[in-house]
Amino acid sequence: MPEQPGEFELIAALRERARRAGAPEPSRLVVGSGDDATVATGGPAVVTSVDSVVEGVHFERPPFPPRAIGHKALAAALSDIAAMGARPGEAYVQLLLPDDLDVDACLELADGLAAVAARHGVAIAGGDVSRAPVLALAITVVGYLDRPEDAVRRAGAAPGDLVVVTGELGGAAAGLLALRDADAVAELDPAVVDRLRRRQLEPEPRLAAGGALAAAGATAMIDLSDGLGADAAHLAGASGVRIAIDVDGLPVEIGVADLAAAVGADPLDLAAGGGEDYELLATLPPARVEEARSAVEAADTALSGIGRVDEGTGVELTDARGASRSPAGYDQLAGRRAPRDRAGRGEAWR
Repeated sequence: MPEQPGEFELIAALRERARRAGAPEPSRLVVGSGDDATVATGGPAVVTSVDSVVEGVHFERPPFPPRAIGHKALAAALSDIAAMGARPGEAYVQLLLPDDLDVDACLELADGLAAVAARHGVAIAGGDVSRAPVLALAITVVGYLDRPEDAVRRAGAAPGDLVVVTGELGGAAAGLLALRDADAVAELDPAVVDRLRRRQLEPEPRLAAGGALAAAGATAMIDLSDGLGADAAHLAGASGVRIAIDVDGLPVEIGVADLAAAVGADPLDLAAGGGEDYELLATLPPARVEEARSAVEAADTALSGIGRVDEGTGVELTDARGASRSPAGYDQLAGRRAPRDRAGRGEAWR
């Protein structure tokens, strides 16, 4: 098995791959990668977020190929920038590498990072490499706003606002089930199964949609990483309001229902509690919804109304019959239970 490159060789390879993929140079930095730290010039308001993906928690090898791991790590981090309505700027990548990751796999991982950076105009500005028992990536992303008050926070939703979500839900959770049980989905349309798997392997941060929602007057916003129910609860708690969601109105991704039936899951559980779709959940005054929908559609993403903001606390998910569903989601430390199979058993998703 080929050996891993050295620390400095790997950092140099990542920078070179980002350059070849078309990622921009870090124009705001007067001291860039290669020194002990970077130095940035003054300018607009800075938005910073740190995210990580860890083998055995957020992905497994296999079925995740190295390129997809790099892609997902940076995309997930950038999703937090999108949720603030900010423009992406730079990324700092810390790689923690196990002994069994050879040089080819390291370079494939770098290619996944570079592709996302190039697609979204993100400069890979620096990083660090170290050994670890399992593969992990910790990524710091930096975004920019014209003014600090332009940031869309989780706190800001008010009674009377409507609740909207970008894109479609449940695809990433369904894709994970397909990755883990190829036999169960063997009779389904291969193109549909492949698209769902890619929703898990290669998520895309809704950066343009986040900016459009911010410009259209979103009062609060969060990205859907832990699941609709859990993330809606975060937003409701920060805003001091109650959020009511109509689960029958959720934009469930095409193919999720068929895959759920094949593995004995509930498609609405996947859409409401699955997580990792990296769509944006936002609240808007009713008068701004159509403007927001047009702006988000111009960013090549759909916008769906799924509920309302009321006085009170917490989150309520109900269907047309008035039946309630638990606002389940993923907790990084406590874990999460999957939808139950036909025998009533549940198993950890990740």
